[in-house]
Amino acid sequence: MQPKLRFLDRYLTFWIFLAMLIGVLVGYLFPGLANITHSIAVGATNIPLATGLILMMYPPLAKVDYSLLPKALQDKRVMSISLVLNWVIGPVLMFVLAVVFLRNDPDYMVGLILIGLARCIAMVIVWNDLAKGNREYAALLVALNSIFQVISYSFYAWLFINVLPQKLGLGNFNISIPMRDVAESVMIYLGIPFLAGFLTRYGLVKAKGKDWYNRKFIPVISPITLYALLFTIILMFSLKGDQILALPLDVLRVALPLIIYFVLMFFISFFINKSLNIPYDKNAAVSFTATGNNFELAIAVAIAVFGIHSPQAFVGVIGPLVEVPVLMLLVKASLRLKKSKPPHST
Repeated sequence: MQPKLRFLDRYLTFWIFLAMLIGVLVGYLFPGLANITHSIAVGATNIPLATGLILMMYPPLAKVDYSLLPKALQDKRVMSISLVLNWVIGPVLMFVLAVVFLRNDPDYMVGLILIGLARCIAMVIVWNDLAKGNREYAALLVALNSIFQVISYSFYAWLFINVLPQKLGLGNFNISIPMRDVAESVMIYLGIPFLAGFLTRYGLVKAKGKDWYNRKFIPVISPITLYALLFTIILMFSLKGDQILALPLDVLRVALPLIIYFVLMFFISFFINKSLNIPYDKNAAVSFTATGNNFELAIAVAIAVFGIHSPQAFVGVIGPLVEVPVLMLLVKASLRLKKSKPPHST
């Protein structure tokens, strides 16, 4: 049976717009909410926001089967291509687009770079299934990217934001992102859900079995990511209602390089794999893994480092707004390209 996008995911763009609107209305009707929200904190960590961000990251990390990693390393060619696409070509492409389109607005530029550095570990399984890709390979790549993300994200953020713009003669954008702050936010908003997801999977699979875990538990926790994302967006926009009139144009300014990124990244990945005679099912898994991004992590880091109503965090919100309709079109493009491909590999 042809897999279908869940109802909540299919209309994600609409839900995000609705959450923005609700947030603005809440901020307008309850102007004292900002003070209350800021008061619920431990040190510099806002408790409602941290809860939403950690819950947003937990389900995708609980889905990852880390026991597949040894098997992933056996197919050195496909895994090497995937790592180059995800950790060299993807970040560099987004960096170039951010500089080209947003260099006159460094805050938005940095937000876009943060997205490019956050590799997809959630929706890629959905896009891969819809495109009839190899689910096992998609799972392998997600596990691999999860580990790489925990280890390398803070260094990548420092390199692409603090170092490269000046080294390449692109100018000093007067934005510094402390590596320690990024590392701290990654450990909180990626490390905690990573550990929780790993322990949940290990404990429940051992107690109930893998079939029960995948068929019963995962469907229950999966919607939490969307609910937590919408909660975070409502909270963000309730605190920035005074800027709302400028937002529609800004959405378009951020959306354009994102659309170009998704399209270029998919076709670059697909045709590199095709030129190497990689079967369609593995090609789709590698291509969609390379094309998608972990917007939840980008939002979490932007909020932790720059603040809840920062332009960088706003850019993170635009990411999933654009990703769903564009990736659905790319799934259709992938299925059309499949007709000229050899049968699925075994």
